[in-house]
Amino acid sequence: MRILIISDAWHPQVNGVVRTLATVAAELTSMGHVVEIIGPDRFHTIAMPTYRSIRLAVAPGRKMGRLIVAFQPDALHIATEGPLGLAARRWAIRHGQSFTTAFHTRFPEYLHARFRLPLSIGYAFLRWFHNAGAAMLVAAGSLRRELTGRGFRTVQPWSRGVDLAHFQPHAARQAYPRPVFLYVGRVAVEKNLGAFLSLDLPGTKLVVGDGPARAALARAHPQAVFLGEQHGAALAGHYAAADVFVFPSLTDTFGLVLLESLACGTPIAAHPVTGPLDVLEGAPDGVGALDSDLRAAALQALGGDRAACRAHAERFSWRACAETFLANLSTRT
Repeated sequence: MRILIISDAWHPQVNGVVRTLATVAAELTSMGHVVEIIGPDRFHTIAMPTYRSIRLAVAPGRKMGRLIVAFQPDALHIATEGPLGLAARRWAIRHGQSFTTAFHTRFPEYLHARFRLPLSIGYAFLRWFHNAGAAMLVAAGSLRRELTGRGFRTVQPWSRGVDLAHFQPHAARQAYPRPVFLYVGRVAVEKNLGAFLSLDLPGTKLVVGDGPARAALARAHPQAVFLGEQHGAALAGHYAAADVFVFPSLTDTFGLVLLESLACGTPIAAHPVTGPLDVLEGAPDGVGALDSDLRAAALQALGGDRAACRAHAERFSWRACAETFLANLSTRT
């Protein structure tokens, strides 16, 4: 099958959407399918306001149409709701091409946090965008139920996976006073990182990642260690060497970093919200702690069962993720 994926989030961005699409594309290719991803790198772009590392395509409509026609997809998946997603959606409707979408990001909450845009406006736009597709893929069960209640009509499950060969427990050396409480991810207002950095915790708070809020948070919390973006063995090593992975976000739709931490044997602490609730569903004791009091969760997670963390992460497979994606695609007749 020839599968075309359109995404406003693509390399060199570092986030869960990019990791998911790149890994699923690789899995589908290994299964014998022909996969192409159209991202902002093929267009003239400008920096996203308030987040300059994210590039937005400018007037992509005509070129988008030419690229779709040139690829001749059997199935079209529109992963994001940005300029590229809108251009692909418009082309598909105009030419009678069915397509699927995915709900990766709570943009209404992010726009409300940054610009005070009412949630009702953001969700009205997303309903308009996604309800035109044959299926909207959503990772977390709790989020699928919420979105169905908000009027989304084509919600389908699409869980996530983790690279178990890359993210593994090992006796990593730790250069910082223990216990080490780790955060990995974008350093942006919507991640609620200040809630973690302001906690009264022993040891060291370690932040791996970059984003528009990094400079301000580093000034406000000089006791925390900011390491910037990390990749490959270095990233896996930080997970494995930490005592607790703290996930302060209240708005993520899943949280791949949760699985990466567990695969490295490190228990997680988080609020009882979408993402952590879904990842820890059915988990045994010692894998993580969920509490509206994030400090209590972090302290409870100390001394977790690292073997149980790894075993729970092994339930999540990228091959199964790719197979679910494939089963939900809408193919042309």
